[in-house]
Amino acid sequence: FFSSFRSSAKLVAPLGCLVSRQKHTLPDLPYDYAALEPHINAEIMQLHHSKHHATYVNNLNVVEEKYKEALAKGDVTTQVSLQPALKFNGGGHINHTIFWTNLSPNGGGEPKGELMEAIKRDFGSFANFKEKLTAISVGVQGSGWGWLGYNKEQGRLQIAACANQDPLQGTTGLIPLLGIDVWEHAYYLQYKNVRPDYLKAIWNVINWENVSSRYATCKK
Repeated sequence: FFSSFRSSAKLVAPLGCLVSRQKHTLPDLPYDYAALEPHINAEIMQLHHSKHHATYVNNLNVVEEKYKEALAKGDVTTQVSLQPALKFNGGGHINHTIFWTNLSPNGGGEPKGELMEAIKRDFGSFANFKEKLTAISVGVQGSGWGWLGYNKEQGRLQIAACANQDPLQGTTGLIPLLGIDVWEHAYYLQYKNVRPDYLKAIWNVINWENVSSRYATCKK
């Protein structure tokens, strides 16, 4: 009896957590809105974080609530119809949460250690890698992201572009290390429609310590 009770309790606990889950919240920036100037100005950072990211968080909470109701009712049609909104807002939240940590007022330069060795191994040189990630980010049609990801199966770094707010891992299987947001709201107020100028500037604030830490974690 006790063993069956224990096994039942094990099942009940996770389900209880699911039902009473915490709502998603907007993460604090690890620096001031003006900290990335002159490369990304304070007005962009404030709007990007407190308005755009906040909207993804709020919408994600609403969608998840609707999804939970549909799940409880066994309403598969509604569950399916909510998938695009879940992908868009969930991806927006995931992507931006990574993006803020990928940037730093003390960033720029080049990575060191294992990450730099991996970049040289997989792209030939840091300059070559930088050129490739910049090119794929410039080439995103409309809105989206350029990414450096880790292919766990092949044990190598890979560059990819994602449309809109499609999350890298959820859509390609690559583990995200460095994301570059090329939605116009990320740069238009400062760089207008000249995306290459924004991409040239963003390399000055890339937080290589954060990218290296992500690389070390996903290799374990």
